[in-house]
Amino acid sequence: MSYRVEKADISTFDADTWVVALSENTPLKATDALNERLGGLIAAQQEAGNLSAKAGEVRTLYTTDPTIKRVIVVGAGELPQTPDGCRKMLAAASGKLALEKAARHAAVALAEVCTENRDAAWQASQWVTALEASRYRFDHFKSQKEEARELDCTLILTENEADAVSEAVVQAEAVARGMALTRDLANTPGNICNPIYLAEQAQDMARTYSTLKTQILDQDEMEALGMGALLAVARGSVNPPRLIVMTYTGPGAEGQSPDIIVGKGITFDSGGISLKPGEAMDEMKYDMGGAASVFGTLKALCEMNAPVHVVGIIAAAENMPDGNATRPGDIVTTLSGQTVEILNTDAEGRLVLCDALTYAQQLKPRSIVDIATLTGACIIALGHVATGILANDDTLAAELLEAARTTGDKAWQLPLWDEYDEQLKSPFADMANIGGRPAGTITAACFLSRFTREVKWAHLDIAGTAWVSGKDKGATGRPVPLLTRWLLNRAQS
Repeated sequence: MSYRVEKADISTFDADTWVVALSENTPLKATDALNERLGGLIAAQQEAGNLSAKAGEVRTLYTTDPTIKRVIVVGAGELPQTPDGCRKMLAAASGKLALEKAARHAAVALAEVCTENRDAAWQASQWVTALEASRYRFDHFKSQKEEARELDCTLILTENEADAVSEAVVQAEAVARGMALTRDLANTPGNICNPIYLAEQAQDMARTYSTLKTQILDQDEMEALGMGALLAVARGSVNPPRLIVMTYTGPGAEGQSPDIIVGKGITFDSGGISLKPGEAMDEMKYDMGGAASVFGTLKALCEMNAPVHVVGIIAAAENMPDGNATRPGDIVTTLSGQTVEILNTDAEGRLVLCDALTYAQQLKPRSIVDIATLTGACIIALGHVATGILANDDTLAAELLEAARTTGDKAWQLPLWDEYDEQLKSPFADMANIGGRPAGTITAACFLSRFTREVKWAHLDIAGTAWVSGKDKGATGRPVPLLTRWLLNRAQS
């Protein structure tokens, strides 16, 4: 897939496929120019009722023109659109283009479809992200694979914004490749994607990118450090745990304090002794979605050569039941020295994360953000639309929320108040690993906050957004766009 950005004359520019928009209230120069070139085809089809300007409606017109084989026409609704309305339009158009198997060169003339407070560079970024997501396939384990299709895409501008749009496209391509890696890792089954496999992927990335270095801590090294909580989760599995540390240093970022992103890497979560129900347990391969998003974010930064200093830490383990598995009621000592009574072995994500968060603070970061498919309660609260954000620093939370608004990778902040922390009291240890059914997402974050009191920290609960179920089951690649934009914004500020 390749992208170009041009301010071109639509009456002469050649492409076998065009993507244009119809508005309910505003004439669009690009669409009118293409309509004239095609002898009034678009206007005639609209008058006949075959095309709609309603937002998100999309149709393909096939032509007899010797150069232009097809025109994808997408409804833009009333202009100016909201950012969400623009994303809906772009997703519809890109999805249709992805299905046009004969298309080889697409010209996309949507730059006039303005949005509230968003420019052509933002729109181009959203287009690339949407098209790459539509083209994504995971057929690694199929004997009959879909043949790869080459597609060139030219973004046609109406104003002289080529430099800014080109830069946005380069960044969006990098994010799209990061999202694809995240989806690939999360979609890979647990019999292949175990903690050692993740460690090997990190080492492969370090060999690919000179700006990335990797350190792997094995079980013996973690025992010597005192990571009792992380190791307690791994006890029931034949696959040993790993702590993966990946350090990215971009141009000009040497010597800076790093921002650290920490991913929950439970490569399969049976629940341990607190065994999960069997229905949909296959989806528990996605419990390393946080770790996968760390991989994807670092890949995006490497691909765009971003001027940031970021450390990615992955706490990788498998949560399984056997005779050596941790029992409900067991008490473990964490790397921080605090003790935890494990009341439920299916609340394991916070156990691996707490030791990783303590380890991260030894690197003197300016902030830490952890990402985890942590609680089903977050799905009850926010559904499958928004990632939950909880933080001990309102400025950090605001930065993440702004990145979410820019990228459309939606997030919502939940409170982190002392009253919720009371639910974690234990008569036998410093804390319990669960706080009961009420406010489960918040009490899980309260648990993690006990290990991050000396640093600016935020927690992203992606249980509802890391993957989708049903016939289109698969990883989403979220929240790679949010994390990448947040890190780029921090570099700019």
